[in-house]
Amino acid sequence: MRKAAGHAAATILPSNVEQKAEATEGLRIAFDGDAVLFSDEAERVYKREGLAAFTASEVSAAKEPLSGGPFKSFLAALHRIQSEHPPERAAIRTALVTARSAPAHERVVRTLRAWNIRIDEALFLGGLDKGPFLKAFGADIFFDDQRGHAESASRHVATGHVPFGIANE
Repeated sequence: MRKAAGHAAATILPSNVEQKAEATEGLRIAFDGDAVLFSDEAERVYKREGLAAFTASEVSAAKEPLSGGPFKSFLAALHRIQSEHPPERAAIRTALVTARSAPAHERVVRTLRAWNIRIDEALFLGGLDKGPFLKAFGADIFFDDQRGHAESASRHVATGHVPFGIANE
């Protein structure tokens, strides 16, 4: 994938996910945060210096919006479609499902506000397995940059691996 070209891309992973037992209204799309919706700048701090440095960095930069990642434009386009309908009747629902937790969540929330993009659900899982949460949300598809997270999620929902960022170098 070439982010510089301005196009998001993902490899859809093999999955044996059966059709949902309960039909959900509309299309439900879920995204990881770092290196998917956002740049991988915070993830780089984590990989290079560890969790404590990542947390300190995110707390000190809490009021600075993150740069956009490869799926920012796609999320913005979904938001424009959603904005044409009242939230309770939107044909598309979106979710952010991330391993982040407090206090690193604040920068994410402020970033989405700065971008003027609404997310219907935001789950800050603090490292918990994303699959059960994606299944509970009723995601039709989920996008994640980390191969291990994507493979785990693919046991629960259709999943696209986003080959961007430090996790894919």
